[in-house]
Amino acid sequence: MTDWIYSALWLTLKIATLATLLTLVVGIPLARWLARRHHWASRLLYIVFSLPMVLPPTAVGYLLLQLFAVDGPTGIRVFGMSAHWLLTWQVAVIASAVMAFPIVLRSAKVAFEEVDPALEEMTRTLGYSSMQTFWKTTLPLAKRGVAAGAILGFTRAASEFGATVTVAGNIPFQTQTLPSAIFAAQQAGRDSHAWVLIVVALITGFLAMAVAEWLMGRTRRRDL
Repeated sequence: MTDWIYSALWLTLKIATLATLLTLVVGIPLARWLARRHHWASRLLYIVFSLPMVLPPTAVGYLLLQLFAVDGPTGIRVFGMSAHWLLTWQVAVIASAVMAFPIVLRSAKVAFEEVDPALEEMTRTLGYSSMQTFWKTTLPLAKRGVAAGAILGFTRAASEFGATVTVAGNIPFQTQTLPSAIFAAQQAGRDSHAWVLIVVALITGFLAMAVAEWLMGRTRRRDL
């Protein structure tokens, strides 16, 4: 029992951490760009990237399955990518990142929108480039909102089940994460195992929400 639980927790931590990093690498520059664009094309793009938040996770998983299939856009016959990696923890990272991405993007976009453009212009007048302005002014001012989004994205990635189990399966010690382990324990009638994992999920989720609320609360007080 102990090895099974530790394996599920370790895989969950590894997958959620890598998925969060992936969403931040893509989401932060995209959120900054969207925060300063207000035409219909940017709004449409934002809606498209937010779709995983409203679609059934199994639907997202199915779309990813088709994307990575043998004849899919990235399949071995088209892109040269092997389909054998589908039932691995690596593809679970991608599925978790896709599901967490809208939360990270939304939080970061709101945080960047709250940064006064005049402060960015003032930094540029000092001779800084757009990239330097972003690192020295924009991101530091938006860091609490971005951090809160990262925490919420991490918890979303850690709790993902539908999309992950569709593309990575539910293989103990290989792709079985905390949510899929709870499902497996419940299906097998191992209620004590399920309760241990549920308590861990509750504690982790509570702490993450508390930290995110604290960060957002400090941001609101700063604006006042």
